[in-house]
Amino acid sequence: MNRKFINALERRPQPTPPIWFMRQAGRYHSHYQGMRSKNSFDQLCRQPELAAEVALGPIRDFDFDVSILFSDILYPLDAVGLGLSYSDQGPKLEKQVRDLADIRAFKPVEEAFAQLSFQGEALRATRELLPKDKSLIGFIGGLWTLFVYSIEGGHSGSLVESKKRAPLFPEFLKVFEPLMEANIRMHLDNGAEVVMIFDTAAGEVSPAFFRQYLAPALLRFAGRFPGRLGYYSKGTQAAFFDEAFVSAPWAGRGFDHRWDITRALKDTKKGFVQGNFDQGLLHMEAGDFDRALDLYLEPLAEMTTEERAGWVCGLGHGVLPKTPERNVRRFVDRVREVLK
Repeated sequence: MNRKFINALERRPQPTPPIWFMRQAGRYHSHYQGMRSKNSFDQLCRQPELAAEVALGPIRDFDFDVSILFSDILYPLDAVGLGLSYSDQGPKLEKQVRDLADIRAFKPVEEAFAQLSFQGEALRATRELLPKDKSLIGFIGGLWTLFVYSIEGGHSGSLVESKKRAPLFPEFLKVFEPLMEANIRMHLDNGAEVVMIFDTAAGEVSPAFFRQYLAPALLRFAGRFPGRLGYYSKGTQAAFFDEAFVSAPWAGRGFDHRWDITRALKDTKKGFVQGNFDQGLLHMEAGDFDRALDLYLEPLAEMTTEERAGWVCGLGHGVLPKTPERNVRRFVDRVREVLK
């Protein structure tokens, strides 16, 4: 386990935060590109030894403090029978949910869960390869985000079809809440110290919609796994999260680059605060990037170690394709130079 990450979970003051990026193992990275040239994306995810090697690449090259299961949030949709394939254009579902009959045609939870066992095997293989001073986290897709994919095949735009069919969401949860609960437990049982819930479509709804549809199941998860789940939602704002959500027993929460991370640190009383440098700025030329990163770090460096307690340094969202590796390496090194 990584001591800095454990300190962040427990909100112990420390000068230097742990660092990990969403999608730190991915298309921008030459190590991944080399493996992808010989294997399909699906093979990299489903073959545990390959998934472990992909996950280990950025740990070796950039010295991140935390490794992440290499997989995809959409595999549970495949497991229930929607059919999932990957190409250079991205994921594609063979079937999409249109009505209640489509949801009732999902495979039973036990049968679907059995098809996700490769993720547990990949976590074990990753933990075996990972240096002992690095932490390991698992992840699942947010329930709303999975629903959106099942309806629309993606989550771009205003999600009209998903919102129109929102009354189907409670029926969707009858299958996916127990399926995701079993998946979380499998991740924790196979070496994940924390499991992140990535709810990348959550920011496309209103705060009232979030509280009505999304929050109840998320809070049930937090209660079932106190201190073991992190929650990240893209595009959400403070108005989405009422006191019940904020005070739930989360291991921590992720904040995208639209938030003031210093304010998030001050307002969060327990668990880690993960984020949130703008991932697009990693595409800047070297000198411009250095100045942008220093501008981001300046207010954080002015905080005391007590005020920064709980911070897990990262990006607002995932590493983008074609991100220069030089800037990823520079980010990690510069954070440790400034905050020591």
